[in-house]
Amino acid sequence: MQISATIIARNEENSVARAISSLGFCDEIVVVDSGSTDRTVEIAESRGAMVIHNDWLGYAAQKNFAARAATHDWILSIDADEEVSPRLAASIQRLREAGTRHVGFDFARKARYCGRWIEHSGWYPDRKVRLYRRDRGSWKGNFVHESVVVSGAVGHLDGDLLHYTCDTLEAHRANVERYTDLAAQEIRATGKKPPIWRVLLAPPYAFVKSYLLQLGLLDGAAGLTIARMAARYVYLKYSKARRLSSR
Repeated sequence: MQISATIIARNEENSVARAISSLGFCDEIVVVDSGSTDRTVEIAESRGAMVIHNDWLGYAAQKNFAARAATHDWILSIDADEEVSPRLAASIQRLREAGTRHVGFDFARKARYCGRWIEHSGWYPDRKVRLYRRDRGSWKGNFVHESVVVSGAVGHLDGDLLHYTCDTLEAHRANVERYTDLAAQEIRATGKKPPIWRVLLAPPYAFVKSYLLQLGLLDGAAGLTIARMAARYVYLKYSKARRLSSR
């Protein structure tokens, strides 16, 4: 069982080396760069990755391009701000040696937010399919929240994919603005305008869900901030979608 690791990147000089260094158990590492103006390409090549330029296609399409550019049929797809933990690497290595009849595998993703690891808040375990056979799976999602969809049985692996998210609240706010723009476009593409009651009621529910139902209060001050930003995300998504639908 041979594995190609794939990463899509643009201006990721501060994180791409960490991501690549965690993939030493893979048979090749493919980085698809969409026009970095920093040292991303130089760093990736110095770490042994094969770097390919491709103009930005969107998250899912860019990741599918990376999978097609790889040599091997098994794809391990991670983002430039992620890192395979030693425990997850060991799980994948055991799988390589034993073989499998599954066509994809999921594993937990743990986020580091403003200097601490988040254990609750709806952010963990956040299991994702990231290891899959490219002839039986592909990335779906035209705008935001892309995911791998496979045709066949999905197995589970131990260990975490470590996600280095925002270091500051300002960075989190910027991400919310960017992703709600995409989420609003996704809603508009359905042809449906969100009702005003959703704009009013969905944000407080998002806060309660994250902070209470998903035990964000156990994440301390970070959990409170995450819950507040979850509410802000929902409010902006629906309000932006309503504005787009009114044009």
